[in-house]
Amino acid sequence: MQATLELSELNFKIAQLFMAGMAGPELDDRARELIELGVGGVVLFSRNIEGPEQVAGLCGQLQALALETHGTPLFVAIDQEGGRVARLKEPFTIFPGNEEMAQAVEPEKEAQRFARITSKELSLVGINMDLAPVLDIPRGEPEIHLRGRTFGSDPDTASILGRLIIGGLQESGIMAVAKHFPGLGAATLDPHKSALIIDVDENELKNIDLKPFQAAIKVGVSGIMVSHARYPAIDSNYPATLSRVIMEGFLRDSMGFRGLILTDDLEMGAISSRWEVPEASRMAFEAGADLLLICKDQELVLKGIEEIRRQVLQGQIPLSRLHTSVERIKKFKSRIPAHVLQPSLCKAREYWKR
Repeated sequence: MQATLELSELNFKIAQLFMAGMAGPELDDRARELIELGVGGVVLFSRNIEGPEQVAGLCGQLQALALETHGTPLFVAIDQEGGRVARLKEPFTIFPGNEEMAQAVEPEKEAQRFARITSKELSLVGINMDLAPVLDIPRGEPEIHLRGRTFGSDPDTASILGRLIIGGLQESGIMAVAKHFPGLGAATLDPHKSALIIDVDENELKNIDLKPFQAAIKVGVSGIMVSHARYPAIDSNYPATLSRVIMEGFLRDSMGFRGLILTDDLEMGAISSRWEVPEASRMAFEAGADLLLICKDQELVLKGIEEIRRQVLQGQIPLSRLHTSVERIKKFKSRIPAHVLQPSLCKAREYWKR
């Protein structure tokens, strides 16, 4: 592992594990550095969005830089759930969100319509991954950060509508990411701000919370995002983000998931209040996560890469573990349609002039 080429390849493979945020609507110098280093993806937020043509131009620029530098495309992801968590505003199509969808006269048709239109609009601007749908099953009134974002308290309804959205997105070339495994429905706090314990027993999790995720796995969901909550009935020591028991034991071994496991943003208070973000990155990767999200502080991405690199070079993380995730990432990147990798500004302009 001492040759320059080998070290360069190692750095690239470790960088592929990370998905980073950007500061604004244009490619900044630090984002350029991360992409040239080989970061696996970019997560877009409202701060990065000005309009369809700007987003299409930005995504095209991001992909061009990645392909020119190392020949590997980026995951370009966004939270486009509908309702209050929709980073793309008008003139993008506005949907009311999962709660209203589930209460509609024909909820299944609404789910199909959401997936059809959202996948079309994401494709046109070069976004290839939607961090949706939310599959959490609330117990009564949802915690405030989940209000309006769930399909309601019936696991079967969530399973049906989630499956339709996932299928519709992915049939059109947009990777879907179901969240927040193994379920935030019993949450009483916001994991963005503080540590969170979900004190439900294993049977309740299996009979309620895990049902929609099992349905998502059966329909071939590309990714599943794990939550930052701790579930003492399964793992008394670590939150799901850092839990081998939950990610490898439950999600991989018991439920048979073979897609991408994503962390939620590692800068959230539920994690960063206890662990430094680079340390949490390493712990999440060791526990089974494939993609590590650091959505604001780009310097922490570099520190996370260095932390994992150090552990690999010291033999604390086996190369086989790195190979497993990188090959999985490579497989899903190979499925990104060419027209999404290089969006057409003309087609985007024509679509939104209708």
